[in-house]
Amino acid sequence: MKYVQPIRNRDIIQKMKNELLKGGSRNYMLFNIGINTGLRISDILPLKVKDVKDKTHINIIEKKTSKSKRLLINTNLKIDIDDYICNMDNNEFLFKSKKGNNVAITRIQAYRILNSAANELGIDEIGTHTMRKTFGYWHYKIYKDIAILQNIFNHSSPSITLKYIGITDDIKDKTIENFYL
Repeated sequence: MKYVQPIRNRDIIQKMKNELLKGGSRNYMLFNIGINTGLRISDILPLKVKDVKDKTHINIIEKKTSKSKRLLINTNLKIDIDDYICNMDNNEFLFKSKKGNNVAITRIQAYRILNSAANELGIDEIGTHTMRKTFGYWHYKIYKDIAILQNIFNHSSPSITLKYIGITDDIKDKTIENFYL
């Protein structure tokens, strides 16, 4: 398994959104929900319309940890979701496969979607976990509250969270950048 990075540049996030939109609103919304909720791909793919329609929060049992999670759908994401699901039935998967009748796309297909867009843009180290890491990176950059982020991610320590979102790498790189003997 290759190591993936968060997207640390807002312009690249927008370019990814634009590239994904070329493949349809499903691909765009997969990325949009991923970077704006911090959910794992294994918790995003099973979501159905009824899980988000007329809801203020996404309530799930995390696949990896079996812990319950309640996550606010903020106003901007709510608008995007409402536009996306307006012609969908309550029992439809949000990210329906084009193959089969009401079957969610697979984790592999989600990876292909994201990786294809990233390849078009010349971006490396992208995978499905990039969305979660991007959420964490930007949440930390904006709020500087590692304790809240640690709680959102259900991590056991702040150092794990910092390493996970790439902040530890950024700090190391910055110290080495100007270090020359």
